[in-house]
Amino acid sequence: MWTTTIARCTLPSMRKRISVLACHALRAEGRPRWAVATAAISPSPSLHLTWRQLRGYGTQAPAPLPSTALGDSPGVRQVRALEQERQLEVEWEDSGQSLYPYTWLRDNCQCPLCTLQSAQARSLLLSQLDIHTGVDRVQVTDNNKVSIVWPDQHTSEFDTEWLRKRCFSPAARQALQEELFLNERMYWDSELRIPTANFEEVLHDDKAALAWLLALRRVGIVYLKGAPVEQGQVARLSQRIGYLRLTFYGHTWQVQDKSQANNVAYTAGKLSLHTDYPALHNPPGVQFLHCLSQAGEGGESEVVDGFHMADQLRREDPEAFRTLTSLRVDFTDTGSDYCDFMVQSKNHIIDVDSDGRVVRINYNNATRDSVLDLPLHQVQAFYSSLKAYVQLMTRPENMLTYKMEPG
Repeated sequence: MWTTTIARCTLPSMRKRISVLACHALRAEGRPRWAVATAAISPSPSLHLTWRQLRGYGTQAPAPLPSTALGDSPGVRQVRALEQERQLEVEWEDSGQSLYPYTWLRDNCQCPLCTLQSAQARSLLLSQLDIHTGVDRVQVTDNNKVSIVWPDQHTSEFDTEWLRKRCFSPAARQALQEELFLNERMYWDSELRIPTANFEEVLHDDKAALAWLLALRRVGIVYLKGAPVEQGQVARLSQRIGYLRLTFYGHTWQVQDKSQANNVAYTAGKLSLHTDYPALHNPPGVQFLHCLSQAGEGGESEVVDGFHMADQLRREDPEAFRTLTSLRVDFTDTGSDYCDFMVQSKNHIIDVDSDGRVVRINYNNATRDSVLDLPLHQVQAFYSSLKAYVQLMTRPENMLTYKMEPG
């Protein structure tokens, strides 16, 4: 009965970024009890859907990772300063070449004066950076580092692996972005077999935890089975990888049928497909739901791959896609729980990045405000576009139905 934004985030070592999501709803009147928490953080060998199987269904495959990611970075054969272009040309021992702008190299000098080594953070102030700098001389050192002496006689040295990884070629940039942000996704529909892992293995085995997070990032939804049927497990899981994010419902909360409910999730009625908290400026990245007891009747959940549906909408109704990615819609939520709250936000139903790639879905019909800050001539177009998107989501072939069990 609870609805969730299932967006992805990752361990600090994998960096973070959101968000593939699933729209999630409950369709029957019976309501299970849940211990539920949001976590803004972003499967073990027992994963039922293996990564080889998942890879076969990928829709946004990345470029191959550069050789540095595999630990076999070639050395530098020679370097050459291109004065007219103000770039450093590096020729690698595998005959490849890379170009690096002078300004970027000076800005990213790795010496102790320019970089705080303990934090890997830049100490050099931008006000101190000569963005039109030249170079005095360049060379490859005996230990195969690239050395640059600048006009003011400051010296920078760069490891070959560090440079190779930051090559400005399109293929290298794409590969590094995939390594940092894990952008590859698997689109799915009603035939999805939800990746499944063991709760205790994820808590105690690093490989199992990493596999779980990779599945969550790529698919957007993962089952963890075998959790104790008692409160407190959501907090244990969150602390395994990050921290619980406080909301106006608290760190964790019970979702069950309540009189005078301050949320439609706390009623026995059917919920529509939605993502959680679009009324917040920063909706949660990952939502945890822990089933403590299930309803005698009903209690089924419905989930849809919101990114997949956005991609279908772009193909089937480009104008509707443009409308939902360009018009900002008001969302609101008001009540009293952990604290009194009245929040308001504006969001696109479908968020895209500068390359047109879908990065987040913001849709909750219950908290979509009656305030519609649009010119009159755009109102009907908005409703038509949103209706087209929702109709895609509710097609039986796109919707996965399942029922959670205690633990």
